[in-house]
Amino acid sequence: MKHRDDYSQLIELSLAGSGEAYGELYEATIRDVYRTVRFLVSEPLNAEDVVQDIYIELHRSLGQYDQSRDFRPWLMGLVMRQIRAYRRKGWKHLQVIKKAEHTRESVEYDFAGEVADRLYSRELLETVNRLPFKLKQVIILHYLQEYSQEEVAAILEIPLGTVKSRIHAALQKLRQKRQADIIRIRKVEDIHES
Repeated sequence: MKHRDDYSQLIELSLAGSGEAYGELYEATIRDVYRTVRFLVSEPLNAEDVVQDIYIELHRSLGQYDQSRDFRPWLMGLVMRQIRAYRRKGWKHLQVIKKAEHTRESVEYDFAGEVADRLYSRELLETVNRLPFKLKQVIILHYLQEYSQEEVAAILEIPLGTVKSRIHAALQKLRQKRQADIIRIRKVEDIHES
């Protein structure tokens, strides 16, 4: 992980026109950016388009970055704005058939390792993926990307209280789903024992 000074130097060199420095900034951030986008945009081809748009927008708006603030939360704010723009444009609706065919395979391929481990289990990952978008994004930023609640509020440009209530609501939904699964498993076990 880069320190603030490392990002500052890369940003200054990028603003001065260094393609190499921008490439290093890209390499230092792409993993977190792609992982976040891929989690919130199910269709792999659309996720790649969104990531490309993010780095185009990053290049355009790098001069507006206030270097007295942490870079990663600022970048995640840009990521969330691009994801919202993607959702507004309705790209998702144009790819419904492709999404249905590829979503299952993509989730298994992309998240079988590190992300599933981070969220403790495949079942939990699938349950998180079914949460409403507003709840899913706070869970991903807070638990997967490990941003504080304050940072999540800044990234999403919403009040801290809203972040807390969305995390609470998401965790409540996850608990309800888990309880429902436990009850369903017990019923199946009871039937098999009879």
